[in-house]
Amino acid sequence: MFAIHNRVIRQGDGASTPLILTNAYPVDGRMWERCAVRIAALADEAGLADFAIWAPDMPGSGLSSTPSDEQSGRRAPNGSYPDALDRMAESYVAMLHEAGYDKAVWVGLSMGGYLVTDLYRLHPEAVAGVALCDTMASSDGVGGEARLETSNACESTNGVQPVMHFAQAGPGDSTVKRSQAFIDQMTSWIHDQTPAGLAWRQRMTYGRPELAGVPERMDVPVAVVSGELDPTSNPSVMKPLAERIGSNAVFTSIADCGHFSAVEHPDTVAAALVDLMRRVD
Repeated sequence: MFAIHNRVIRQGDGASTPLILTNAYPVDGRMWERCAVRIAALADEAGLADFAIWAPDMPGSGLSSTPSDEQSGRRAPNGSYPDALDRMAESYVAMLHEAGYDKAVWVGLSMGGYLVTDLYRLHPEAVAGVALCDTMASSDGVGGEARLETSNACESTNGVQPVMHFAQAGPGDSTVKRSQAFIDQMTSWIHDQTPAGLAWRQRMTYGRPELAGVPERMDVPVAVVSGELDPTSNPSVMKPLAERIGSNAVFTSIADCGHFSAVEHPDTVAAALVDLMRRVD
C-alpha cells in the first residue's frame, strides 16, 4: 500500500458518507481547500448531514511520499508503471476503510479523475457517488510520450521547472488563470513538490489501464464538471461523456474557466458537489 497524507478539512459526524477530493497534477490536495470550505458552508445552508470532507495528497505530491519502484509494481521498458494506478486506488480504499467507512463520494479533477475512475472499476462497492472534473477516461495513446519526457526532465534536472508552465498563462486562458494571484499560488504549490514525485505521477499516469467505458457503467449519482476554456476536457468532451453516463449524471459547464476549475471557480464547483451530495443523501 502507498502512504497517503490525508488532509481533513471537516471531521464530520462519523456516520454520514464522506466526500473525498483528489488532486490534479502538478499540485497537491491544497488545491481543494477554498472549494472545500465553500462546500461545507453550502451543505450547511442546504441542511445536509455533517459529512466529512477530505483532500488527501496523492502519492508523490505534497506531504505524501513518492512510492518506490518496488511499491509501484512492474516498470515498463519506457519507464512507466502499469500497476501503479491500481495500487493507488487500493490504497485510497484502504484509507477509507481504516477510518471506519464503507463508502465515499469520490471527486477527481484531471489526474484525480483517473484515480476515481479506476477506483470505481476496481471497487464499485466503495463508491456512493462520483464527480469527474476536467478529466478523461481514455488513455493518452502516442500523445502520452510527453509525460515520460516531463518525468525524465524532472529527474535529470532534479527540479520542478519542467512543469512550471502550469503556472503560466496565455491570452486565450481564463481571467483567473491570467491573474497574478493565480500565477503566484500555482507557482508556490509547484515549488513545494519534489522532482521525484512529479516524475512518478507522470509515469503512473502513462501506465494506467484503459478506462474508456468505465464512467458509462457508473450506476451511482455522478457530477460532470468542465471549464469552457479547458484545452483538453472542455464541454465538447465532457458533455457527451455525461450524456453517455445517463440520467444519473448532472453536467456543469463553467464559463471563463480553464483546467483547474476547483481553483479558478471554487464556488461553482462547490455548488455542483453539494448537489451531488444531496442526490447521494
